[in-house]
This record gives sequence, C-alpha cells and structure tokens, in this order.
Amino acid sequence: EVQLVESGGGLVQAGGSLRLSCAAAGFTFDDYAIAWFRQAPGKDREAVACITTDDGGTYYKRSGKGRFTISADNAKHMVYLQMNTLRPGDEGVYYCAADRRCSVMYNGDYYPAEFSTWGQGTQVTVSS
Repeated sequence: EVQLVESGGGLVQAGGSLRLSCAAAGFTFDDYAIAWFRQAPGKDREAVACITTDDGGTYYKRSGKGRFTISADNAKHMVYLQMNTLRPGDEGVYYCAADRRCSVMYNGDYYPAEFSTWGQGTQVTVSS
C-alpha cells in the first residue's frame, strides 16, 4: 500500500522555525518526486517545494525561496521541509505528495505536476 505520513507541524511564533517530515512507504522511493503543498483556510492548496529523489533536484515556490529547504534521506525513505523565518501567511495544513515528476520551474517559480498520492497533512500555525 502506498502511504505518505506527515509529522512535525505545530504552533510557532512568527520568525521561528519548524521541520516537517514525510515518511514514504509502499513504492520505489527513488522513482518518485516528493512535494510539499499547503492549504490555508478558505484558500486553494498550493505547492511549496518539490524534490526529485533520484538526483536531489529541488523546486521552490517563490514565496518560500530562501526560507524553506526541502531535502530527502533516500535510505530512510524520508523527505523533510525545513521552514525558517515563518510568517503568519505560511499557516495552513501541509501535505506531502508523490508522483513521477515535480514538473517545471518558470520565471523563478515552481509549477507542480498533478500529484497522485497524498498524505493526511500536518497543521502549521504561526502566531504573530
């Protein structure tokens, strides 16, 4: 069974940091791209970052560039999202997702593919 499980969310003050984790199981990890998305209340889900696990290539949405870092531990089948200098606008439910490709960077921004497998999400709350 393909499974993605997020953890690491919580409450943090603006300017603080969190590290989210995504544990993957049930598929060949190195064959997939893993992305982080987030959804704020009343807003559409948006991509945050993506990593291609075979070569470590990374893609970032402009809003998180310079503050967020996505990384993977292929041996542990884990993907992480280190989030620094958090802002109230970063608040939402963060999901990891898996599919064959991240998609594209265009004009310095990340445009994701359609992702087929999703985790259940982890809540990030940023207090101002």
